[in-house]
Amino acid sequence: MSTVLLRGGRVVDPGTGTDRQADVLVENGKIAAVGSELLSDAALAEAAVVDVTGKVVGPGFVDLHSHVNSVAGQRLQARDGVTTALELEAGLLPVELAYANAQKEGRPINFGFSASWGMARAEVLSGRKADADFVNGLSMIADPAWQADSSPAQLQAWLGRLESELADGALGIGILQGYAPRTDPREYRAVNELAARAGVPTFTHVREIVESDPTTPIDGTLEAAQIAMDLGGQVHHCHVNSTSRRHIERTLGTIEDARTGGASITVETYPYGAGSTGIGAAFLAPERLPAWDLKPWNIVLVTTGERIRDEAHLRHVRTTDPGAACIVEFIDDENPADRALLEQSLAFPDGIVASDAMHVTFPDGSTDTREWPLPEGGTTHPRTSGTYARSLRMMVRENGLWTWLEAFRRCSYLPARVMDSTTEAFRAKGHLGVGADADLVVIDPEKVTDQTTYLDSTRPSIGIDYVLVDGVFVVREGDIVIDAYPGRGLRAAL
Repeated sequence: MSTVLLRGGRVVDPGTGTDRQADVLVENGKIAAVGSELLSDAALAEAAVVDVTGKVVGPGFVDLHSHVNSVAGQRLQARDGVTTALELEAGLLPVELAYANAQKEGRPINFGFSASWGMARAEVLSGRKADADFVNGLSMIADPAWQADSSPAQLQAWLGRLESELADGALGIGILQGYAPRTDPREYRAVNELAARAGVPTFTHVREIVESDPTTPIDGTLEAAQIAMDLGGQVHHCHVNSTSRRHIERTLGTIEDARTGGASITVETYPYGAGSTGIGAAFLAPERLPAWDLKPWNIVLVTTGERIRDEAHLRHVRTTDPGAACIVEFIDDENPADRALLEQSLAFPDGIVASDAMHVTFPDGSTDTREWPLPEGGTTHPRTSGTYARSLRMMVRENGLWTWLEAFRRCSYLPARVMDSTTEAFRAKGHLGVGADADLVVIDPEKVTDQTTYLDSTRPSIGIDYVLVDGVFVVREGDIVIDAYPGRGLRAAL
């Protein structure tokens, strides 16, 4: 591997809490030194020197919640500063196949997978064989069979399936509890007991909160917090902004109380007022929309931009194409009060930024391509392209709620630390210590911003000038290096 010297930048290292002007030397995929005058004139002849004066240099972003699993999607994320994208909330099954597929195809950034609670349950309760494909798995979510309570034998069967996935190197267990929101809470406890025994995190899309559904078996955020307190395991609460909606103050208070009590519970947020999922999700059933303060027309089909007209239209699409990706407007990005709620969730102490990035769908129905720029007509959720640049713009440049050091803590350092207990490889990520992985991002602090909208969702972020993965440039001078595929699979110890 070549030697690279990033010269003259503002180097921000959340691992040491330092923010200073310095050079960064990269050798053989690792951080070799951080300081000034690192190389002699003779040695400089062997290094690729990049002048980053006036730019911010820091560890690449670690995304705990990405569903892209493709070259096209990962390139959009790389342009947003992401160097590691992990499929943890939903997970994939079997993970052995997921890792093999990604490694065979090649990836521009690092990747990893949790074991999928949903797919394991569907195999046992619905007889649906999992194929390690998230897009195919979206059609599963509308099937009522897998959403039912498990018999004792079924419970043991899918718990055993998950245990074997952990033995195969899964990074934890992803639990889509919100997609089977009426299941017995004892089952949620059982899967968290398995994870705690194995010493791995769980990643939960929580079930309904009590403000939305007073009949819920248990408030979703309280359930996750209580499990963390009771079992002593590591529980990660996914996209608290979308599951809390306008009740964010209460749910964050529940999480803070659990932390004060010693619970190991982490939380993530993305900076958008609309989410994305398959239209067959349980919480998008017409009779469930009032609990979310939603109308059918708050749902937009991703591939066509068509807005759902009424209840009959919603029922028709849920029946004929339950896996169709859709945008769900749970709060209004343009409303100042709602925007303040997003900022509140982003500002929550030790909150992590995670994208919930979705796959890109092209007009012919395909979900990947090696073409760059992407072909016309591709659609996704804008968070795929813009989560990190948008967060930096909102929280650092516009509102001053984060320093650059705090931004890198939330986007790089803290998410990597969530994974430390599972995989030794993460200890070398999220910081700039000597010997750390050379996963780096170079940002223009005056220009960094997202460019996407809900109807124009694949425009890459700007102001992310360079991105290195394992010491290899995947973004250079603001654009993708099309022949760079240095991404590695990150697995728990086998």
